[in-house]
Amino acid sequence: VQLQASGGGLVQAGGSLRLSCAASGRTLSSYGMGWFRQAPGKEREFVASISWSAANTYYADSAKGRFTISRDSAKNTVYLQMNSLKPEDTAVYYCAAAKGGSFDASVSSHIDYWGKGTQVTVSS
Repeated sequence: VQLQASGGGLVQAGGSLRLSCAASGRTLSSYGMGWFRQAPGKEREFVASISWSAANTYYADSAKGRFTISRDSAKNTVYLQMNSLKPEDTAVYYCAAAKGGSFDASVSSHIDYWGKGTQVTVSS
């Protein structure tokens, strides 16, 4: 399975970005999908996750109310809509897949597949 993240870039504080993660190699219909991020000098942290049916989602406190995770199973793609971006959101964002539900996709040790990251930079 390959996960390809895209949609990162440079945006001013208060702006929006939508990240996409396309999966190839197999259908991820039984996998929870998640987004993590890693800022310079910091550990990778959980951002948001979604179950394979899209019925359940989890968000980190830092993402609640500003970010929305969604998925299109027909396209084998997961999205992260990020609004009201802050400079502290600056990081490399990684998509991930875990066998199981949205909880599994929120725990690094449960992740089965990681994608390459996409850089998000928020200027003040």
